[in-house]
Amino acid sequence: MKLTHINDAGTPSMVNVGHKKPTQRMARARAIVQLNIDILDLLTNEDLHTKKGPVFQTAIIAGVMAAKKTGDLIPLCHPIGMDNCQIDIQVNQENQQLIIDCTASVFAKTGIEMEALTGASIAALTIYDMCKALSHDIVIQEIKLMEKRGGKKDFLRKNH
Repeated sequence: MKLTHINDAGTPSMVNVGHKKPTQRMARARAIVQLNIDILDLLTNEDLHTKKGPVFQTAIIAGVMAAKKTGDLIPLCHPIGMDNCQIDIQVNQENQQLIIDCTASVFAKTGIEMEALTGASIAALTIYDMCKALSHDIVIQEIKLMEKRGGKKDFLRKNH
């Protein structure tokens, strides 16, 4: 198996996608944030607004902004425009979790999964930042690719 961002000489190299034809691509990534029950109750029952603003709305905007900047943040990642980026935040009261899904799409020569992962990550970090004054007992449990379509092969995570 060969890493795509290492050239034959063993040095880091951006993948040349100049010869590829653009295709429709979509990726969905998920971040899970574990909260204590007090913070979760504030978020779900009172639509929590902190000094920095409304938590969910701010996290959504931050996630979209970050997804748009992925090429600037991750070395060797192609800067691509996005046709769409949506962030959805669901409350799982039973497990005291927020489920953050970022879905990004583009018609391009390269994939968009890094943008979806970046969007979900920054939305989760924004929630942490906005809620840490209430408690530092917040855990960003995982960030994972849930699905991608387009390009060489599709991917769908079977166990969510």
